[in-house]
Amino acid sequence: MGKKQKAIKAEQKMNKQTISNFVNAINNHDVESICSHCADEHIFIDSHGNELKGKVQIKIGWIAYFQWFPDYKIEITNIFTDGDTHAAFGFASGTFKAKQKNNNENYWRLPASWKIILENNKVSLWQVYADTKIPFDIIERNK
Repeated sequence: MGKKQKAIKAEQKMNKQTISNFVNAINNHDVESICSHCADEHIFIDSHGNELKGKVQIKIGWIAYFQWFPDYKIEITNIFTDGDTHAAFGFASGTFKAKQKNNNENYWRLPASWKIILENNKVSLWQVYADTKIPFDIIERNK
């Protein structure tokens, strides 16, 4: 294996580690750590095309989301890379925090994917692709 191939492999390994660290911060609901893995001009795009820009908005968004879904979790099963752009596939799950605790009717687990752009070992774009009908139905049912 030549120097160029070794450098590419090392970069791919570092990129996967950066993504893994970001997902671990999300799964630990560690908003400070999430923000520390974000580029200063980080953009979050949800599955409806809504955007949050910058670390202040990202922090507010994650705090609110974890209040809705206190056990939110991401499971990544595959990552594909094209330069600084990555596609991750797996599942997202959570339980809507309703008046009744431990209500399994408020739990959801869905296939999901994410477009991720890394710049200087930081996440500059985190875009979610998932069918949110089930979580929104659960929220609506609990109003």
